[in-house]
Amino acid sequence: MLSAAIQILAFALALLGVLGAVVATLMPNWKVSINVWTSIMTPISQMQGLWMDCVWYSSGVFSCTVKNSVLSLPPHLQAVRTGMVLSCIVALFGLCLATLGLKCTRWGGSHRAKGHTAIAAGGCFILASLLCLVPASWFTNEVITAFLTTDLPDSSKYQPGGALCVTFISAGFLLAGGVIFCLSCPGKRTRRPDCLQVDSVKLEKPTPRKRQEHHSSPSKLPQTDIKDSYSLQEYV
Repeated sequence: MLSAAIQILAFALALLGVLGAVVATLMPNWKVSINVWTSIMTPISQMQGLWMDCVWYSSGVFSCTVKNSVLSLPPHLQAVRTGMVLSCIVALFGLCLATLGLKCTRWGGSHRAKGHTAIAAGGCFILASLLCLVPASWFTNEVITAFLTTDLPDSSKYQPGGALCVTFISAGFLLAGGVIFCLSCPGKRTRRPDCLQVDSVKLEKPTPRKRQEHHSSPSKLPQTDIKDSYSLQEYV
């Protein structure tokens, strides 16, 4: 598998992607009006999000209205809502799997099991990124198409807001983390290095030497003893 440092980097990218997707889902500025008024109590900015519409007045008052009726929403807005919620759920599930698949953690089973868990987490992150990209691209297309339409007055035209930028960046983080986790595919099963070291030590273990005999043979007597025996014979 990949090193633990690279997996931690992928986990950090995925975590940033999850937080960004959750924040973007709740942000009210998916599209912002381009019309500006100069009166004191007239709005200078109108924002529309997935769950609420907000108005910022020149006096500093900021008011929001929650979209309670789901059936009254346009189809693209309903699809964006569903896609972003599913993206957050799948990404959170991927974070749980990624926690088990990290090499630096002690839980999650063997190294091979951690590899399969990391691949599953990467698949969840890639799926979550697609669930972010497709609805955000559709919503952006709708906003740009409505902006370029000449039949609408200027007060009804909107431009893409900051929530779309956060969504695209979060999808990129999720995609990068998912690809890195998918590269954690375990290879062929091989023996552990410590087992190989033990086997090599067993193979290199020297054979026991034979015990040396304490009594040497008469033919291997020292030369001094031989000379002394010759001198005794001559004396006799």
